[in-house]
Parts: sequence; structure tokens; C-alpha cells
Amino acid sequence: MLVFHSVPIGNTNSDFQSDIDSTKSTSGYVFTLGGGAIIWKSIRQPCVTDSTMEAEYVVASEVAKKAIWLGNFLKEFAVIPSIQTPLSLYCDNSGAVLNSKEPRSHKIHKHIERKYYLIPDITQQGDVNVLKIKSKKNLADSLMKGLT
Repeated sequence: MLVFHSVPIGNTNSDFQSDIDSTKSTSGYVFTLGGGAIIWKSIRQPCVTDSTMEAEYVVASEVAKKAIWLGNFLKEFAVIPSIQTPLSLYCDNSGAVLNSKEPRSHKIHKHIERKYYLIPDITQQGDVNVLKIKSKKNLADSLMKGLT
């Protein structure tokens, strides 16, 4: 199936320390193509973070790597003949968006695991562009709500 004039779009979100016992946050993301969801996931983060910004930064970093994989997959299988980069990745936390483009040396996030610092390289190479989105418009926000 070829999809013309469609670009995959990613949305990320997290809820800070939602697990009372482990104090870990939950990450969620959804990728859409042509208006429909094609990949989504909600999972407990593997690390403890000290702030909402850190929790959002962790999920954005992980999802940026998935965005590169998705772009390569869609191109390799000719779903999208010519994919345009950078792919857009939306996040509703201003601090996480800014730090994904140009990390600051602040005390508040100096302990984030080194593996999450890949995202500035990904954005500087032009593979992914992390953009701010209002929480109300963030498609990944629904992945943070508990099932009742």
C-alpha cells in the first residue's frame, strides 16, 4: 500500500511518578499516518525521574529513536516512496522540547541516565524535530489515563 502526501507524526506524553510504590512515571506515545494511529504504546518508565520535565525528556528520547526506525521502515517497504525529514515529534512539556534541541547544564536534570542524551544528536542531524503541543491536542495524553 502506497501512502502519498502522508508523513508519520509522533506524539509523546508522560505522567510524573504515577506509580506510588516505585515512584516511576508512565510513558506513552502514538504515531499517526494519514490521520490514523499506526503505532502506540503505554509503559512504565525504567528509571525514576525527579521532575515532569525529566519524565517527558525520557519518553521523547526513546520515541525519537522509534521515529527514525519508523521512517526507515516506511521507506524500505515503499509505504511512503519518499519520506521527508525531519519527522515531527510533539511533546507538551516546554522544558523537554528545549532540552531535546539544546541540552542545558542544569542541576535539575544532571542525573538523567546518559542513554537518554541521544535526542539532541538526533535533532541536530535533522532526523527528528521535537515540537511543543498543547496538552489538550496531544494524542498521547489519552494513554496516560487509567482504564475504568
